[in-house]
Amino acid sequence: MKLLISRPLPEAVLARARARFDCTLRETTQPMRAEELRGALRDYDLVLPTLGDAFSAEVFADVSEPRARLLANFGVGYNHIDAAAARAAGIEVTNTPGAVTDATADTALTLILMAARRAGEGERLVRAGKWTGWHPTQMLGLHVTGKTLGVIGMGRIGQAIAARCHHGFGMEVVFYNRSPKTPDLPARQLASVAEVMAAADIVVVAVPGGAATHHLIGAEAFAAMQPHAVFVNIARGDVVDEAALIAALQAGQLGAAGLDVYEFEPAVPEALIGMENVVLLPHLGTAALEVREAMGHMALDNLIACAEGAPLPNPV
Repeated sequence: MKLLISRPLPEAVLARARARFDCTLRETTQPMRAEELRGALRDYDLVLPTLGDAFSAEVFADVSEPRARLLANFGVGYNHIDAAAARAAGIEVTNTPGAVTDATADTALTLILMAARRAGEGERLVRAGKWTGWHPTQMLGLHVTGKTLGVIGMGRIGQAIAARCHHGFGMEVVFYNRSPKTPDLPARQLASVAEVMAAADIVVVAVPGGAATHHLIGAEAFAAMQPHAVFVNIARGDVVDEAALIAALQAGQLGAAGLDVYEFEPAVPEALIGMENVVLLPHLGTAALEVREAMGHMALDNLIACAEGAPLPNPV
């Protein structure tokens, strides 16, 4: 069966794919263009896409009799794929849950500590040759131990972040989730996003992307935050109204932010770049070789299952 892989992947994943399929690998790291998306559906039995490969309803509508049977997404987030339109066209969609949980939670902790303790600002100070030496009131940040963590979205990743913060830093945990959750640690579920934003010293967003969560965090949510609080997003960029975040930071409605994702990625607003109290990472959430290998092998498990007519391990 013919397989299209939309971006370069770790060599171990590519070797396994080539041993099993007639593979075509796009060598570029950029998302597929409009005609490439349509060609993928017309010319291949299977497709392994990833973030930015925008399989919209319009793309499916333009290919009346697709050859493709499966889009095995590389990544847990699949808001770049209209899964309902895919199913209507007779194409299944899978993703890679589980493989990304710990790495993404670790990235959240990185951003929490960097933003709270002003690590990015401090590193820039040293590199610029402007550090004049230690003194008792130099670059005082937020002490994270014993603070209250607020988690928006208590799925696998949200619970992994909560566990790290509770067991590692003695944090009290409050959270918002659309359905009732009973996590395996002390945590209180609150009734609204705004209640979590108001109660927490540190807020982390960990909801899936998609229409249901677009701009879930906006001006009203930021207005509820405490002025010393830290806001972290490791979910999807468009979960946050970026303009509202910028306005809230400029107004002092929160103390700092740590971002790994952006609303119009890879574009990052100049206003955020210019703020010393904002940590900006280039979507590093799962950027570790063993994690990316695990994601690739999980996608391949789904592709092989499809080729063999077996149940898909990770349908969305």
